[in-house]
Amino acid sequence: MARTNTRFVEAHTEMLSICDAMDIGDLLPSENTLASRLGVSRTVVRRVLAQLDEQSIIELHGREKVIKRRSIQEDRAEAPPVLLNIDELEGRFLDWVLRMDVPPGTMLNVAQLSKDFSVATHTLQEFFSSLSRFGIVVRRPKGGWVLHGFTKDYAVELSDFRTLLELNSVSQIVTLPDSHEIWPRLDQLERDHNDLLDRIDEDYHDFSHLDETFHTAINNVVTNRFVKEFQKIISLVFHYHFQWNKSDERVRNENAIREHLVYIDALRSRELDRAQAAARRHLATSKQTLLTSLKVNSHVP
Repeated sequence: MARTNTRFVEAHTEMLSICDAMDIGDLLPSENTLASRLGVSRTVVRRVLAQLDEQSIIELHGREKVIKRRSIQEDRAEAPPVLLNIDELEGRFLDWVLRMDVPPGTMLNVAQLSKDFSVATHTLQEFFSSLSRFGIVVRRPKGGWVLHGFTKDYAVELSDFRTLLELNSVSQIVTLPDSHEIWPRLDQLERDHNDLLDRIDEDYHDFSHLDETFHTAINNVVTNRFVKEFQKIISLVFHYHFQWNKSDERVRNENAIREHLVYIDALRSRELDRAQAAARRHLATSKQTLLTSLKVNSHVP
């Protein structure tokens, strides 16, 4: 449907240009000629002609198509919205939820949200079903969805589970050979962190993306499908939470960068205790930042 509508809008726009280039009273060419010129089917051409007739831009008399007036801006058809896919929807929806625009317990209107997020209804239903595994939304017994939201308990549980998974990744990294791709990846990440430190005063807001990249690199050493499933939601939540609380953002981000650099150095040492201690220290800071962000947004007492 979206593809057909797009073709119609494009053909309608081009047909207006054709009409405007001709004189009032001129006759448009045949449907076959127009279809060839516009690169669409005769069915689309007929729909466009019917629309132009309804707009009184042309007048149809059998096979004759008489131009009656010039077009104006209001005559142009509105292009259909570009629909998001499920991956794009994840970020949009979680940003909406995690910024606390809606409180926990809110009924989710699928039809309205489909319009708000420019996504097909079935895609939104599929997405809610995937989120229900993590307890962010819950299906009602009689149908529909309820937002459970992002509470303090949820934040604590997610942070603790994140720590469990990441410590497992750390235990694997310190045993990896020098030839493994994680080591040059950490070298590049170290350079990226130092580069951001050099311009922290102006670009401290860039840390959110760098943090996501850093933790993704660490956790990607684990090839467990179940771990990857949970890492996806963890990565999204912790990526967006940096954007909620703007107070002391520059200082917090600079401190987190320095913790990352200590973390990288500890991983390079191949000493498990040292590496896990650095990981625990940073993840504890991240957990506290998350809880503070929730409190600032007034959903946590």
